[in-house]
Amino acid sequence: MERIQKFLAHQGIASRRQVDAMLKEGRISVNGQLAKLGDQVAGDEKIALDGKLIRISQSELKPKVLMYHKPLGEICTRADPEGRSSVFSNLPGLGNGRWVSIGRLDINTSGLILFTNQGELANRLMHPSFEVEREYAVRVHGVVTTDMLLRLEKGVMLEDGMARFDQILDSGGEGTNHWYHVILKEGRNREVRRLWESLGVEVSRLVRVRYDQFKLPKWLKPGKYRFFEDDVIEALYQRLKLEYPKATNQRRQTRRAKR
Repeated sequence: MERIQKFLAHQGIASRRQVDAMLKEGRISVNGQLAKLGDQVAGDEKIALDGKLIRISQSELKPKVLMYHKPLGEICTRADPEGRSSVFSNLPGLGNGRWVSIGRLDINTSGLILFTNQGELANRLMHPSFEVEREYAVRVHGVVTTDMLLRLEKGVMLEDGMARFDQILDSGGEGTNHWYHVILKEGRNREVRRLWESLGVEVSRLVRVRYDQFKLPKWLKPGKYRFFEDDVIEALYQRLKLEYPKATNQRRQTRRAKR
């Protein structure tokens, strides 16, 4: 038996934090009963998300990670009442599990998004305690002074608390349109835009160019993706101090041992 958040994360349904939110919203049921935080499952139950049964794999899923170049105009949710295009519609299919996005980008932001079928890996790469760097190329419209840049690095009070850039790099530009590269270690909603806007500067373009060690290559066109090799993923697991899933049917073996 294990906590339902951990179990569904290992199944590639979502990260633990995302499963927590689903449970609080009443979207998950176990054997027809609404599940709650802390519930434990063995893996042979009928687990449903939004009324649809989840296909449970009885073996460890082989970790997969891909990089996607999100174009402008796409949303980062699986479905949208307004019928807007979703990043998930351009991803390859999975035999088992689901693609979990590692962070999100708003509809007016383009660039790099990582996806994995391992919820726990996604959780490590998103959680603030691991201080994973995100780098953005941002074009701003307006006068930016040295004092303003210092304030952005020191910290600005937003409606959800203090926020700051860990580093700001001047990338040039003409007139009042200027490019900067900014680095931060958290992923609050529209944080990059809100930081600049708090000082009266308009963000006219925003592109995420790096997440952790992974940089967006120039050859990867918008709407396209690339997979990472197994050795890259194994090294990522090792660096994040995660156990790399073994290709063994551990749950089935455990059940046989109990009979």
